[in-house]
Amino acid sequence: MIRRFLCFLLSLIACSPLCADERVPAHLLRLPESVGTAFITETSTSTFHRFDNRNGQPEYIGQSYISIGQNGDGKRMSGDRRTPLGIYFVTEQRDMSRMHEKYGVTAFVLDYPNVLDKQSGKTGDGIWIHGVDARGGKRPPRDTDGCIALPNDKLAAMATLFRSNTTPVLVGRELKWSDPAELEALRLALEAAVTTWAASLGRGDMQAHLALYSEDFHHWTMNKPEWSLLVRETLGQRPITDVTVSELLLLADPNDEGLYLSRFGLMIIEGNQTFESTKRLYWRRAASGTLLIVAEDAG
Repeated sequence: MIRRFLCFLLSLIACSPLCADERVPAHLLRLPESVGTAFITETSTSTFHRFDNRNGQPEYIGQSYISIGQNGDGKRMSGDRRTPLGIYFVTEQRDMSRMHEKYGVTAFVLDYPNVLDKQSGKTGDGIWIHGVDARGGKRPPRDTDGCIALPNDKLAAMATLFRSNTTPVLVGRELKWSDPAELEALRLALEAAVTTWAASLGRGDMQAHLALYSEDFHHWTMNKPEWSLLVRETLGQRPITDVTVSELLLLADPNDEGLYLSRFGLMIIEGNQTFESTKRLYWRRAASGTLLIVAEDAG
């Protein structure tokens, strides 16, 4: 009887959601070589998860306790002491020589508010991943002004993994796991959508290109018709001979189901001139099942 019970326990452990052979994180759809590590913040459990890129596949490395905003998550405005939810990137590491002790060993700035936050009217800034005051002990789960605070030893051990304008930090209420086959189908659909976007731009087919954008797409202060006119009068008139996409990163929003980010290097060739940039396209699956662009940004 005891032997059977032990075997039962072992079978449960083998089926743990952290078993990479059976389940994978639902938010990390494709990791290019340039992204060595991705982090997922799970606000409901005060957990900071680390995934390393192993030949394009996310490998679960470990986790750390975190403290988030005093008023929880779902930041909407400056001073609300909430931690934002969404997909963000590290932009820089702060010089700690003149920083207050409460920020601990180091601090990394996140790019809140991103283009989607701005479209939603969200305000505020200064959202960091930082350490804690060495004299203060362990902070409560809700104890920051909106930042994500890790124990100093944990953050120091991972400091070299945070790369400016490269490392993604997904902030969600729950880390979700999925069947690899389901994610593979979604990854292929998003890859095809990005390929179609680049190909239509490369051949100068603005009708096909603009058809990939949702009717509620906004860019800066322009709605879809206004922006479409600008694209036709600018991109549509350029002598583009080739468009190349590289280092494609695909992420699923951890809170908004059906919303995805594609981030990639973009090279456009016009005659003997080459233009390189980094592009972000945010896709949402429409009721028809089609993936359409709802926002875009650079960097």
